[in-house]
Amino acid sequence: MEPRTESKNEKPWSKETARPSLRQTQHKFSRMMSDDNQDAFRSVSRKPGLQIWTINNMQMVPVPAQGFGNFFEGDCYIVLYISQSKGSGQSADIHYWIGKSSSQDEQGAAAIYVTQLDEYLGGSPVQHREVQGSESPRFRSYFKNGLIYKKGGVASGFHHVDTNVYNVLRLLHVKGRKHVTAAEVEVSWNSFNTGDIFLLDMGKAIVQWNGLQSNRREKLKAVLLAQDIRDRERGGRAQIGLVEGGDEQDSPELMKVMTAVLGQRTGSLKEAVPDDRPDQAQNGSVRLYHVFENSGNLVVQEVATQPLTQDLLHSSDCYIADQGGSSVMVWKGKQASKEERREALNRAVGYIKAKNYPPSTTVEVMTEGGESALFKHLFKSWRDKGQTQGLGTTYSVGKIAKVDQVKFDVMELHARPELAAQQRMVDDASGDVKVWRIENLELAEVNPSTYGQFYGGDCYLVLYTYQRSNKQQYILYMWQGRHATKDEITACAYQAVNIDNEYNGAPVQVRVVMGKEPRHFLAIFKGKLIIFEGGTGRPGAVNPDAGARLFQVRGTNELNTKATEVLARASSLNTNDVFLLKTDHICYLWYGKGCSGDERVMGRAMSDVLSKQDKQVVMEGQEPAEFWVALGGKAPYASDKRLQKEEPPHSPRLFECSNQTGQFRMTEVDDFAQSDLDEEDVMLLDTWEEIFLWVGKSANQHETKEAWHSAQEYLRTHPAGRDPDTPIIFVKQGYEPPTFTGWFNAWDPHKWSDLNNTNLSKSPVGTGGGGYRAPGGPVSSPPLYRVHGGDLSPRPSTPTSPSTQRAQPPVSMNLSPSASFTPSSPAAGGTVSPSAGGSGMYLDPELLINKSPSELPQGVEPDQREAHLSDADFENLLGTSRPDFQRLPKWRQNDLKKKAGLF
Repeated sequence: MEPRTESKNEKPWSKETARPSLRQTQHKFSRMMSDDNQDAFRSVSRKPGLQIWTINNMQMVPVPAQGFGNFFEGDCYIVLYISQSKGSGQSADIHYWIGKSSSQDEQGAAAIYVTQLDEYLGGSPVQHREVQGSESPRFRSYFKNGLIYKKGGVASGFHHVDTNVYNVLRLLHVKGRKHVTAAEVEVSWNSFNTGDIFLLDMGKAIVQWNGLQSNRREKLKAVLLAQDIRDRERGGRAQIGLVEGGDEQDSPELMKVMTAVLGQRTGSLKEAVPDDRPDQAQNGSVRLYHVFENSGNLVVQEVATQPLTQDLLHSSDCYIADQGGSSVMVWKGKQASKEERREALNRAVGYIKAKNYPPSTTVEVMTEGGESALFKHLFKSWRDKGQTQGLGTTYSVGKIAKVDQVKFDVMELHARPELAAQQRMVDDASGDVKVWRIENLELAEVNPSTYGQFYGGDCYLVLYTYQRSNKQQYILYMWQGRHATKDEITACAYQAVNIDNEYNGAPVQVRVVMGKEPRHFLAIFKGKLIIFEGGTGRPGAVNPDAGARLFQVRGTNELNTKATEVLARASSLNTNDVFLLKTDHICYLWYGKGCSGDERVMGRAMSDVLSKQDKQVVMEGQEPAEFWVALGGKAPYASDKRLQKEEPPHSPRLFECSNQTGQFRMTEVDDFAQSDLDEEDVMLLDTWEEIFLWVGKSANQHETKEAWHSAQEYLRTHPAGRDPDTPIIFVKQGYEPPTFTGWFNAWDPHKWSDLNNTNLSKSPVGTGGGGYRAPGGPVSSPPLYRVHGGDLSPRPSTPTSPSTQRAQPPVSMNLSPSASFTPSSPAAGGTVSPSAGGSGMYLDPELLINKSPSELPQGVEPDQREAHLSDADFENLLGTSRPDFQRLPKWRQNDLKKKAGLF
């Protein structure tokens, strides 16, 4: 990009109008503006993962991991997310978040620190300005359980999240279907409306109230948020209750609690508040401005309107791309002056003020060579000038060495399996490993020679031991096979509690769903992790003869490689990867045209683990006839030329099309995966040369009809001037072609068929087990809603997250205005004694299973534990209905109770 010649068509704004927050307070931050100020960034890690700081007395203060997702309205925060992508090294995004009650000084300090942090990381990160309540989808995607806005800030002394603190009374207003936000509101019925969800948090109990017009997905997201509060802030010991706003009479005890806290409700609740967030997919009006200073004034000169072309950008200048006021993007040329680069973010804020745009307008700032995918999509054509490697090669102020791509200090953990993992990489994976398999509901040690081999019909426990500060630390992974039975999944959770108790509660427990293995889990098996789709690894077991077996190998080194069994059909191949085809006589090592040398090396190493037979290397396009015969014949597979490049010219984008809010909307899904395909909606996948419309089986007719029109409108209004005749491909759930699935990593062809399959046998096409599957997401365990008195029990439950697997004492309801929940005897809580028929008080099974008489809740007879189970839990544990159980002989009843741990 060459230097440009200035035009006379200029529009000046004064500096005071353009950037008052920085200029007027610059003298307060003179030390911060110093080039030598590196102290603030000593805690910054360049490893993949999430890091957060808040501004305290104009200094960056790290936020502990347990506080991630909690934002105080009086503060400003800096959020750094570093990701590792295939072929392109690392990329970084820096966000600075502005609380609605934060001071101008804090906002100014945060803006300066963001600029300096950008320079410290070599100038390649994309900078984002986030305003409370209007955060970008990318920002929200970091916090899988949602954002919680809290009152106060540094000045009030409330600056961290404590664990096991129960002196809490607050009302959270929850909004969002994909990325949830929860804001503290007045603890009053006046805060409620019929369209949203509210969490009444009373410390030892959390009551979720679902508005009449809220939908299933919103309710699930709110449940996950409530569980997250329970697990992170209450040590897993709080109880969760559920009230349906349209059926409050079904939850009389909970309504008594809510009334005691909120007062008697008078009148009707407010109607649903519509979501006025602009439609992100159809902001098509784009203008490009050249921004510079002239005699102390900020000058903004219009360069072009859509469609934009890349040659409009010149390396010696800075530009603003204005997407119709919905977002403002700043591009910094690599030859622009240091002052211009530093002022880029502040100029964007000044531009927003000068244009009278809302303060919540999204802002992104990027350096030449480090453009975001969204920015590139604004241009008719975009060509990268070579591939950057790691942070800092595009812009070398920070003089950052090439980042090691395999060793990680820390990374964030995903709290729920349906969303992409954010796990801590606690060390270099050189610690000790011990593996057990669940056999007959008991622990069976796995032969170390088979460590790393996981079968989809089994559940495993993996204990990892490492040293930190001369002290042993533990991580306990609970790996759940896709085809494991309900009993095995339950036993896995139960045995994890036993191991946790054996180590005095020291292990960090991580629930791992098949196919969602976190980075550290991959690393501890040193490039030998193999996931078999079905069957069992039990000694002596005979698995069904699968004939030829096909494994997809992904990874570039021993710390990030795994082999996943896929359907042995030609359609499973992908030109970007290495595949192993194992037959009775030979093992083919198939190299796709798009795989790297490192991937081939790891594929070769994996083949030695999978097969002792002769190996034959097969290059894509040179397959022998026997290869195709083993796969059942040739068939189309993901081999599009676009996929052969490490960085496609235009990254694919996924949009959710839904009218569940009463208005048809298209919302972009950031960093998408197969689990983001919602069965109740229509999804639009833009791969640039075609548009896919994916229709979930439960999508309504209106959504399907509108999606066609929206796809056409999307092309017509696209800022890059797209061809309106671009093919639009209609794809139904369960019938996805390889040209669609090839854009998703580790596509699971049985994902949705498992939902409707009740076969619990250990076959490759078995059921998904007894877990609860979130919409479009992987299997998880159902949430627990239990309280002494039986009213917090909307559905059967089995153990869920590690924190819920602890034995929890029953609690009784104190209906005082403080609404605190305190442990007491059943009598004190006014509970009803259970009858032999099972009516009255129901308890969570975890309080009853495998407990000695002294460990049972008061009022529970050791030989009558089953009487305290709900009907659904009774059938789930004992395998028969309560009336049928009563008709069995006594010895048979006792036998069933013994097997269920109720004797």
